[in-house]
Amino acid sequence: MDRCSCKARIARVFRESESPFLRLCYQIREDLSCHYSEWDRPGFRALAVHRFGAMLKDRKRGVLWWWLSLLYRFMFRYIRNHYGIELPETAIVGRRLLIGHQHGIVIHPKAEFGDDCIIVQNVTIGNAAVGRINSGAKFGHRVEIGTGAVILGGVTIGDDVRIGPNAVVMTDVPAGATVFVEPPRMIQMRKSQVDGTGSQGAK
Repeated sequence: MDRCSCKARIARVFRESESPFLRLCYQIREDLSCHYSEWDRPGFRALAVHRFGAMLKDRKRGVLWWWLSLLYRFMFRYIRNHYGIELPETAIVGRRLLIGHQHGIVIHPKAEFGDDCIIVQNVTIGNAAVGRINSGAKFGHRVEIGTGAVILGGVTIGDDVRIGPNAVVMTDVPAGATVFVEPPRMIQMRKSQVDGTGSQGAK
């Protein structure tokens, strides 16, 4: 057996194991590879903490669970306050989510992501109305969310959708679509441009 096939077999054992700890190790290793194998990236750290919290969420509660939950809450608050990434353990995250840059990322507690999605900075996935915890947005596979994008309410985003910078999404988006805002318009020109004068024209 060659080395590559041996690694593939070990990875399959971890991925399909009934042990939540082994599955967690596989997920974190896959996330690390997705984040260019740089463990100090804030996006990877936020995702690793999320995976840890999601594992605890469905475990039997006891003394060990209490201590691990305390550790998770501490790490969650550190990630949120230090890196500006709020990714609750109740959100459902698929494989190989890439958080490209930190700061200003808020994700709804009931949001759901497919595989191979990309999120960058200043993205908000939240409620359609203030003070209501409605269902979160559901994203398909290979969805790319640009900087400053806002997705509100329980909308469904199809596979291979690209959401451009500063776009606001409040309705369902079909698979393969691209959402973008209109290009900026110039509403007033400088007086020197209108009169054809300037520093050179005044001489």
